[in-house]
Amino acid sequence: MRVGCPKEIKNHEYRVGLTPSAAREYVAQGHEVLIETGAGAGIDASDADYQAAGATIAADAAEIFKAADMVVKVKEPQPNEWAQLREGQILYTYLHLAPDPKQTEGLLASGVTAIAYETVTDGRGGLPLLAPMSEVAGRLSIQAAARALEKAHGGRGVLLGGVPGVSPGKIVIIGGGVVGKEAAKMAIGLGADVTILDRSIQRLRDLDDLFAGRVHTRYSTKTAIEEEVFAADAVIGAVLIPGASAPKLVTREMLSGMKKGAVLVDVAIDQGGCFETSHATTHAEPTFEIDGVVHYCVANMPGAVPITSAHALNNATLPFGLALANRRLEALSADPHLMHGLNVHRGQITNRAVAESLGRAMIDANQALAA
Repeated sequence: MRVGCPKEIKNHEYRVGLTPSAAREYVAQGHEVLIETGAGAGIDASDADYQAAGATIAADAAEIFKAADMVVKVKEPQPNEWAQLREGQILYTYLHLAPDPKQTEGLLASGVTAIAYETVTDGRGGLPLLAPMSEVAGRLSIQAAARALEKAHGGRGVLLGGVPGVSPGKIVIIGGGVVGKEAAKMAIGLGADVTILDRSIQRLRDLDDLFAGRVHTRYSTKTAIEEEVFAADAVIGAVLIPGASAPKLVTREMLSGMKKGAVLVDVAIDQGGCFETSHATTHAEPTFEIDGVVHYCVANMPGAVPITSAHALNNATLPFGLALANRRLEALSADPHLMHGLNVHRGQITNRAVAESLGRAMIDANQALAA
């Protein structure tokens, strides 16, 4: 198979779909790898590094999209990218289609087979290709909150860890999954006062055991969310429903009860955000203010630390990518966990959560492939 990796073009996105070491693995299994010139610059990987791994350097993205049987990316294709996709081609990347009807329409019109990292599963009920970036985003969320809380950035002027004689900042994390757990680790490390809300009693038990009483855990109800958000200096939105739009758990009305200069960090923004007032921002302009509350809603948070992120992502995506390269669409039929990653195939939506979020019809993934 001819595997292509274009340079990412989303605002301040420095990750790359294939690292040189990943490219080398594809080449070792007999595949041709095309890398757009400069694609690895954000992770300090030169064209020469890719050539040493056995890859061929393409002059531009158009060459990649024209020649590749499978396109491997990091972020969802932008309009000028999905316009170059074609039927019979495999797209392997993050998609986050539920809040993005325009991208969905573009992929459907192209006829491409689109496999979303964020809906591939594993035998333990996890999301193995989303998890590494959730780990990064969870940890970054606390750095973002700390920075946004500084007075010069519009925040309250609170130091998360406090100092002797002065109370630490209060962090509230809504969602106790991978993002929430990693955010809590960082917040505890800084000395903040941390509360985690979740609707799974078992998850709260696990977190209580993990952190040995260093965090407060609370069952998530509307009342609990209100009380905690009103008391918080910073709120981390870490809610995920795989493939679907995130629920809006903090409403516009609730902002009036929050402290002035408090911070909302919406890690769920890729799936539409879990705060009613959220809209996607970029690393160039990461925050905005509504009703005195600072919102941080960067849609590609891990792009800020591309060396860490790209290598972590490639470690997770490589085995599935090699399976696709080796067996093409048969790899989907052979692995139900990879099959869960199939979101669009030849003009049809194949993921129920995506279809329901967009109000669109869907077809069972197995039926779509058989047809």
